Amino acid sequence: MSDGQVKVVEGASPHEVRDPATRREIKRAAVWLGMASAIALVVLLVQPILIIFAGLVFASMLDGGVRLLDRVLPIGRGWRLLIVCLLTIVFLLGTFYLLGVQVAEQVTQLRVTLETQALRLSAWLTQQGLMPGVSDIRGMAQQALNSVGRLTSWVGTAVGAVTTMFMIVVIGLFVAMDPRVYERGLQWMIPEDSREEFAIVTERMGHTLRRLLAGRLLGMAFEGVLTAAVLWMLGVPMALILGIITGILAFIPNIGAFISGVLMVAVGFSAGADTGLYAIITYVAVQTFDGYVVIPMVAKRTVDLPPALTLGAQILASALFGILGLALADPFTAMVKAAMERRSETVEEDRAEEEARA
Repeated sequence: MSDGQVKVVEGASPHEVRDPATRREIKRAAVWLGMASAIALVVLLVQPILIIFAGLVFASMLDGGVRLLDRVLPIGRGWRLLIVCLLTIVFLLGTFYLLGVQVAEQVTQLRVTLETQALRLSAWLTQQGLMPGVSDIRGMAQQALNSVGRLTSWVGTAVGAVTTMFMIVVIGLFVAMDPRVYERGLQWMIPEDSREEFAIVTERMGHTLRRLLAGRLLGMAFEGVLTAAVLWMLGVPMALILGIITGILAFIPNIGAFISGVLMVAVGFSAGADTGLYAIITYVAVQTFDGYVVIPMVAKRTVDLPPALTLGAQILASALFGILGLALADPFTAMVKAAMERRSETVEEDRAEEEARA
């Protein structure tokens, strides 16, 4: 049988919609349904998305080191990335080799000290009538732990944390090896007439992220070393581990500084009232110097994020996504800020062109 002899059934299909108005409404409903499905999919996949974004942040840190090394070593990118990774590993291993025993002892001592100080504080507050009894506190704590959402429960175990860190490192390494491959892949999924603008926006976002992370690493090193040195000179116990914790928590401004201050003061008062006052003075001096001298100098060369915007983003991210969301709040905010600034520039350019034509 030839193609011309094929019999075609005549008449409209039972499910065919010929009314143009009805077809437009169906298309609109399909768009809204697709958006709702996309939002639901993002909510379900929020954990992998956070891990991927953390891997991109880690890749940006490695890329910054590779670009910095390119100024003095004009060799292949792969070799420069290998040098950056080796230097990082050597630094970490050397630090743990020289200070490992002392840090381990101070970690144990810090845990015991914090538990003792917490019991003393809760007992004093209970005596003053400002805090419920120990049994009530345990009940509230148990309820709080039971009410933790599914989004943050996956980071509660050591196995989950190690697995998460491993995936972040692997993603970061693969992206840092050849970021142009992934950039071309993203551009390929964008409509052709919008690819140039997309490339400009992603380049600015990457540049902003590298500058932000460079400033944060510099601030972390400064706060950690200065805190440890001042506490050691003033005779505050566990100065080394407090300096390390302060440096790590400096990656999360505002909230990290508050947590490190609480730890510092608790350890200081465990050794006496005078030592506690020394710890308070050290905390105030370091944070004041860092806030009025170091941060403004770094902000001029990196990313100037308003403190209220940073704190608000951290609160929202921690409430929605837990610890990992809190750590990634600033990089995400900086990237969104860079994209919005580029959008504002584009609108102004279009407006200027229209006025020139008029």
